[in-house]
Amino acid sequence: MNFPKTLKYAKTHEWARREGSSVVAGLSEYAQKELSDVVYVELPAIGREVKQGQPCAVVESVKAAFDVYAPVSGKIVKVNKTLEANPSLVNTDSYGEGWFFEIDPSTSGEWDSLLDSGTYESVLQESAH
Repeated sequence: MNFPKTLKYAKTHEWARREGSSVVAGLSEYAQKELSDVVYVELPAIGREVKQGQPCAVVESVKAAFDVYAPVSGKIVKVNKTLEANPSLVNTDSYGEGWFFEIDPSTSGEWDSLLDSGTYESVLQESAH
């Protein structure tokens, strides 16, 4: 599986990427493979305050519905409206066009609590046993 080293990861399978002062988030390749065919995405409202580790979006697949958690606390400043019309982008381009939302972080230290790609892979391997 692909876990880009330029990203950070949450144990709940979200990825996070810094873009200027904002943090863009989506689902890891592992998560989208577990979900299988994504058929619906519910995005958070722009302006919504979110807390790290709390659910802020929903993704539905042919299997079930799952929460998407905020990788950092802050305010939602942008959402990927393209996902509403084409939710399968989560499966086909999870690290690119399949991003979910962008957060203006309110707490600086939370970024450092996210996992690097190697640690995230280790967590996945431990949970598989």
